[in-house]
Amino acid sequence: MRVGILTGGGDCPGLNAAIRAVVRKGINDYHMQFVGVKDGWRGMMEADSIPLTRNDMSGLLVRGGTILGSTPSQVFDKGELKVEKLVEGYRCMNLDALIVIGGDTTLGVAAKMFDAGLNIVGIPKTIDNDLVGTEVTVGFNTALTVAVEAIDRVHTTAESHHRVMIVEVMGRHAGWIAIMAGMAGGADLILIPEKPFDLDDVCSVISKRHQRKSFTIVVVAEGAHPRDGEASYTGEEDAFGNHTLGGVSNYLKREIKNKLGFDTRSIILGHTQRGGIPTVADRILATRYGVKAVDLTSQQEYGKMVAIQGGQLVTVSLDEAVKQRKVTDYWYDLAANFFG
Repeated sequence: MRVGILTGGGDCPGLNAAIRAVVRKGINDYHMQFVGVKDGWRGMMEADSIPLTRNDMSGLLVRGGTILGSTPSQVFDKGELKVEKLVEGYRCMNLDALIVIGGDTTLGVAAKMFDAGLNIVGIPKTIDNDLVGTEVTVGFNTALTVAVEAIDRVHTTAESHHRVMIVEVMGRHAGWIAIMAGMAGGADLILIPEKPFDLDDVCSVISKRHQRKSFTIVVVAEGAHPRDGEASYTGEEDAFGNHTLGGVSNYLKREIKNKLGFDTRSIILGHTQRGGIPTVADRILATRYGVKAVDLTSQQEYGKMVAIQGGQLVTVSLDEAVKQRKVTDYWYDLAANFFG
């Protein structure tokens, strides 16, 4: 059985660990042959691949990024997915199946390929942790750990200089990194896309806190926005036509300083959250997902994504998985107990 492996979308720690698990399990137990599709969907459309052997997997468990690459490519033409081009690449590589490791956009493309008659299995990865059907995705724990460490570090300088410190983390439509890192890091206010904020309310929380403490830590997701405004965009677009977010912390810094007069600084963590080596949790999660994905491939259970629910491995349909998983009121209300 000849199986392709593709990593798409933004890189994150744990991708290589998943590749390693797929290849080693597939070769050892099912005598599969593997090829790695280079640079995501570009490689699929151009039938650009490399062989993957057991020896190639040495050292991948702890290595960040993806050895296959994940260069963005234009798989859409005027909003229409280039399905025929993707199918042609699949056929040219003589694949019996394809294991796709990605987030909502990448797995959305994978779902369309399955609908076109190809044999597809998905593995969820995204630092945003925003895929429906699974409680955790590959890369989230590492991003969370990086964010918490950053929040811990700004606490000391904020207190020493009596500042308002705003830490901007990733999270386009879902604020899982912000809400979890904010709680774990002891943030005094957390702003997420699911809860548009009122600037006067933000300033009120900070002002009241400074009557007791001389510093404030605010954690904000990049997609957070005012009730009467939009998210902050950089003016750029990615290969899928999505506007690139970033800069809401700079907006807040300016407004808070103007309204309250407090020394206010902003820190945008950006790509540091998705770089570097994976945490222990992400290494184990990627390994569990990779092994399960190979089992599904062997059993010809296609059109599914591996997932975790209640701590147990399960499967969900690709169509269901690509829906966005938002921060619920429970988590926001829990964090709000410690605002101010």
